[in-house]
Amino acid sequence: MAKDKSKAAEKAKAADKGKGDKLKALRKKVKKLKAAVETAASTAVEAVIETPAAAVAAVSAKVSGKQVSPLAPASFPRLPDIAGVEFAAGAAGVKYQNRTDVMLARLAPGTAVAGAFTRSSTRAACVLDCQAKLAGKPDQTKGAAIIVNSGNANAFTGAKGQEAVDAVTGAVAKSLGVPRERVFSSSTGVIGEPLPADRIVAAIGGLVGKLSVGGAAEAAKAIMTTDTFPKGAAAEIEAEGGTIRIAGIAKGSGMIAPDMATMLVYIFTDAKISPEMLQKILSSHMDATFNAITVDSDTSTSDALILAATGKSEAQPITDLRSRTARAFSKALKEVMLDLAQQVVKDGEGATKFVEIQVTGAATAGDASRVAMAIANSPLVKTAIAGEDANWGRVVMAVGKSGANADRDKLTIRFGDITVAENGWRAPSYSEAATSAYMKRDNLVIGVDLGLGKGKRTVWTCDLTHRYIDINADYRS
Repeated sequence: MAKDKSKAAEKAKAADKGKGDKLKALRKKVKKLKAAVETAASTAVEAVIETPAAAVAAVSAKVSGKQVSPLAPASFPRLPDIAGVEFAAGAAGVKYQNRTDVMLARLAPGTAVAGAFTRSSTRAACVLDCQAKLAGKPDQTKGAAIIVNSGNANAFTGAKGQEAVDAVTGAVAKSLGVPRERVFSSSTGVIGEPLPADRIVAAIGGLVGKLSVGGAAEAAKAIMTTDTFPKGAAAEIEAEGGTIRIAGIAKGSGMIAPDMATMLVYIFTDAKISPEMLQKILSSHMDATFNAITVDSDTSTSDALILAATGKSEAQPITDLRSRTARAFSKALKEVMLDLAQQVVKDGEGATKFVEIQVTGAATAGDASRVAMAIANSPLVKTAIAGEDANWGRVVMAVGKSGANADRDKLTIRFGDITVAENGWRAPSYSEAATSAYMKRDNLVIGVDLGLGKGKRTVWTCDLTHRYIDINADYRS
């Protein structure tokens, strides 16, 4: 009996020890988990401090159900402050409550302004207003401003559209003490709904009070619609007498195709340059940048690019487009434009692949462009890319339907460095396995040589996934 009691006691003691060991192990796990959580929280805080706009956009995207594009850059770039430019962003409730949806930029007196806009026949009221103002000759010695809202495109809104533009630009002009002819507005969002101008006007006072030189990152976030990340790019050049800085922000994700694409782009520089020269340089780079991208072949009613040069740099003025400084400035501006344009494609609605289409050997430059865009806009090509399917026959189809001169027996098609077709049929060296493996990459190059001449064209596009349908099936609602 005593022996049984002793055994029972030993068992109980062993059980207690087992429970104690389990409890210790559990406490260890909890401690490790707590440490991991603290580390993650610390990392997240550091990320927010390091790249506020990108971090905030990522959080906002997750909260709103958006999936941040897998092609998104790791962070929002550090944009240099541009002397003579101040930014502010705020929530006006244009479409959604408690969402940053308005951006204001104040430009110093003497700022030169240039622009490029959609060629859509149903251009939004704000686009028509900007074009009219840039065509005029306002007093450049006065200050200027840019006011942008997301959530409503103010397009196809009849006479009320211009009334809304007048109300918003007039309120900005009054608040900042600048001529109305020097206030440029942009709107992006749903087409056909009257713009609630009164809400934007009511927010202007608060925006003016928050203007600061370093607000570009928040401004980039304010102009987003279906974008999953804010877009920014910058460049600096050393010129005679000092440094010239360039910084740009953009929005764009869907309804992207020339001319220009559903984009709003704002680029700022401290270069000293006349409006006429600024416009020439800007226009010379449009074809190779913002008119060389497509997501879905649809051209927006609201595309706008505004380029502002404050003249605050210590560098010598640009007075001759053939000068070393002018050439360096032009090259740097093109790099910023191309960077922003490609970011728009990388944020294409539902995009998982970034695709460069290189067409060479066309009979004419026009033919090269027709072939490049036929491939880039083909739903069959884009869905094959989304499915990582090495279906080069769809590229053959797109070349044939483009309307460009083409000869089957002179055509060469490459996926990256892999020749898939040449001399009128499948390349003898073609490997289905190697090509399929290549298609799994995030960044792809499709090359087509027509073998007919010297015409060439490079454009950029993305794949077409079911996510694109999900986003656009209920965009209005």
